[in-house]
Amino acid sequence: MEEKKLYTVTIFSENTVGLLNQITIIFTRRQLNIETLSVSPSALKGIHKFTITAFAEQDMIEKVVKQIDKRVDILKAYYNTDDELVFQEIALYKISTDELLKLGSVEEMIRKYNIRVLEFNKDYVVLELTGHYKDTQALFDELSHRIGVLQFIRSGRVAITRSRKERLSDMLAEMERKLKKYK
Repeated sequence: MEEKKLYTVTIFSENTVGLLNQITIIFTRRQLNIETLSVSPSALKGIHKFTITAFAEQDMIEKVVKQIDKRVDILKAYYNTDDELVFQEIALYKISTDELLKLGSVEEMIRKYNIRVLEFNKDYVVLELTGHYKDTQALFDELSHRIGVLQFIRSGRVAITRSRKERLSDMLAEMERKLKKYK
């Protein structure tokens, strides 16, 4: 049996109502759990980019991407491993101001994790950390153990390929060349 790895699936489409539901159904039917999900406009005008992570075997993720790619509303879908991407997550932590001040040297923790303080008032402090999952989780674990966390949220992965430009750009340029050839 093949080993399950974390794959990042990137999907390019127009911003179509109901498309996210159609995509998640494909994962559900194959009994794959979506670990993270992020959707935003891409660098290409009018095209949105879905970034989804899931643990799967390579043959399974290939099947999922091919099935997604067949959808009419999808321009193109790809999958990548971590070494092919530059990626980050953002995490926000709300903690009690009193509990944080009891720690004494907050500066050490801020320097250790490269934390940004977004809001500081008498009741709570909101911290932000951008990094990989292991980084954001390590800070959550330390804060939980030392002082408690009132609220916590982590974004889905945002990722770009290590290639010079969007992979979709090459595909669209090739389609345009073919259209000009037939005219």
